[in-house]
Amino acid sequence: MILKPQTFSPSREVIEMSEADNLKKMRVFSRQWGGSLFGVADLRSFKKEEILLPPSLIDQLFYGISVGFHLSDAILEEIENQPTPLYFHHYQRVNILLDTIGLIVTSAIQDLGYQAIPIPASQIVDWKTQKGHLSHKHVAWAAGLGWIGRNNLLVNEQLGSRIRLVTILTDLPLVINSPSIKDCGSCLDCLSLCPAGAIKVRQEEFDHLRCYEQLRTFAKTLHFSHNICGVCVKACRGPR
Repeated sequence: MILKPQTFSPSREVIEMSEADNLKKMRVFSRQWGGSLFGVADLRSFKKEEILLPPSLIDQLFYGISVGFHLSDAILEEIENQPTPLYFHHYQRVNILLDTIGLIVTSAIQDLGYQAIPIPASQIVDWKTQKGHLSHKHVAWAAGLGWIGRNNLLVNEQLGSRIRLVTILTDLPLVINSPSIKDCGSCLDCLSLCPAGAIKVRQEEFDHLRCYEQLRTFAKTLHFSHNICGVCVKACRGPR
């Protein structure tokens, strides 16, 4: 009689423990390097046209780790009706830090024998539509870190829009968070402060063109190499 070798099939409980352990490890790495927020999204729910990467890549690396950094409240408070040189420098350095966190988490994932790709915190790859490889704020929304507010930015329940984001794609099994179902409610703090008049009561009516033109004006007149504003970021402290 020939005995067939037994195969081990891990139970769902064992798989869930592994996913939770992986999540804890990656969250710790993120926090140690300055990450304020951490969540995981399932990118398989995204439409293919929403991500400017090969569909086959997303099919393989469908866990989207979203990491947020809490911007300096003191720097934001100095903004009145236009971005300041200090905010511009802060914005640049935070992007660099987020990219560093993306590299650290990627390295940790690869050490575990899995694959990962850090998506730059601020990089335009389609200049016609002003899009990056993917939308960090929509990944963060899917990862339960907040909702898309009237200002067209991610709004976190504790930090408002005073955050910057980075995304890491991976095949490392992780616990996936649920998208936020909250919204801005009755808060209209950003509406009247927008220098471009781009923010409306209805989030879906946000005027992207007006916002972009105002960003370009700031970059030109203030001699900044990035299109930034910060007025609505300052205004959004989260629901009160």
